[in-house]
Amino acid sequence: MGTLRIIFKHPIRSGRLYGLLLILFFCAFQLPAQQTGEDKWGAWYMYFGTNQVADRWSIHSEAQFRYYETLGNFNQMLLRTGLNYDINSDAMATLGYAYIDTDPSFEDSPLVDDGFAGNKILEHRIFQQFILRDKVWEVLIEHRYRLEQRFLEFEDFSETQHRARYRLQLTLPLTSTFFINLYDEVFLNLQDEIFGQNRLYGAFGVHITENSSLQLGYLKNHFNGINFDRLQIGVFFNPDLRKK
Repeated sequence: MGTLRIIFKHPIRSGRLYGLLLILFFCAFQLPAQQTGEDKWGAWYMYFGTNQVADRWSIHSEAQFRYYETLGNFNQMLLRTGLNYDINSDAMATLGYAYIDTDPSFEDSPLVDDGFAGNKILEHRIFQQFILRDKVWEVLIEHRYRLEQRFLEFEDFSETQHRARYRLQLTLPLTSTFFINLYDEVFLNLQDEIFGQNRLYGAFGVHITENSSLQLGYLKNHFNGINFDRLQIGVFFNPDLRKK
């Protein structure tokens, strides 16, 4: 009972103390959230091209510019190309190369969380890819399997990493002009911790011409313990370069 009299002897002071502790407790959890940038909307501006050069051969071209915020705070530039071989109408194999310039200096970068210092990371990437296509009713289904060999150059050291990726994509035509595109892609590290990231995407698309389209979408990019919201604007241009 004596202890109870000490606790409640000054209820106003105790209330202020508890209030201060609650504020400090709240701030302790809020400050990291503000620093990570999870409350920011980033943006990816993208171009994709597939150019047929022979009956079974085509060239893939791609450029992506990624930002921590919709109109600024540069994060990454990705340039990718590859040579596609159509095994049949439902299967395609690709061998390709990508160059990636990354600025991880914004505090929400998972690379910073992993202990990589510096404000520039260069990557040369070789990848092998296999795509399977199917159709159920009007829904186009695509399975994409990809292996990547990543040659990373940090400011004071370099290393090689290996990664596997799988993407399930569904495309639903709404009319002859408009469509919906959905996919989920998981990234698996082949060293250290196996889970790398997961990307969940949904977009509204429009066919501009016979060989071009535009997609406006939303991407939820999930890493271990952190998530990012990304607006995506993608332009697709697939001219046939074969001589008529």
